[in-house]
Amino acid sequence: MSQYSNISTCREKGILEIVLDRPKANAIDAATSHALGEIFINFRDDPTLGVAIITGAGERFFSAGWDLKSAAEGEAPDADFGPGGFAGLTELFDLNKPVIAAVNGFAAGGGFELALACDLIVTVDHAQFFLSEAQLGIIPDSGGVFRLPRRLPVAIATEMLLTGRRMDAHEAARWGLVNRVCSPVELMDQARQLAHQLLHSAPLSVAAIKEIIRATEQLSIEESYQLQRSGELPVYQKMLRSQDAIEGPLAFSEKRTPVWQGK
Repeated sequence: MSQYSNISTCREKGILEIVLDRPKANAIDAATSHALGEIFINFRDDPTLGVAIITGAGERFFSAGWDLKSAAEGEAPDADFGPGGFAGLTELFDLNKPVIAAVNGFAAGGGFELALACDLIVTVDHAQFFLSEAQLGIIPDSGGVFRLPRRLPVAIATEMLLTGRRMDAHEAARWGLVNRVCSPVELMDQARQLAHQLLHSAPLSVAAIKEIIRATEQLSIEESYQLQRSGELPVYQKMLRSQDAIEGPLAFSEKRTPVWQGK
């Protein structure tokens, strides 16, 4: 268990599980965002952890996003949500470890933006994803307006952004927005199974892949090759010269499981 109110954490065998528990809708105010940021930064910096899973308590809401009760009490949309941005993750750009969103219900507004900031999404079959900010006089500026058009066809993303229309789990799967759809009782088992698969990969390889995806997202293939070969991607360079880059082929040739050192 963690020391954070309304957030519990559990760590086991390289996996950190984070549960947001703020009844009734797991909404996130500035204080909760700061706490999540501290958790994600500690995860980033802990060499014994390789994968994080974030989920919500209950079966109705993954997260309703920004706490509108706090907003009504004066918390501004551009409040200080901490060094990782809203929900501690949406602007944590130097996190080179994978995060899985285990979406247990509605992912609305900033809750959807939190899921979009994760690398992989496992969702229950009754989940719905939507961004209703335009109907509230604001916009989804914690990454939704940037990330959604890069994850969906632009016309579909624009419709969701402008109208707040809801996308169910099965449609999200058809568009490739989520990785797995399952029943509520299977959710955490599916997320943990995926996390264990990620732990089989070399940690520096995972980090280098995340670095390259992030750095080349807006580049052409030719420009991406140029950047990759420029020596300007430090994690990729570290991976190329690592002991793990020797260990992987050696273990394959010796027909054994590789032992990753992360160096």
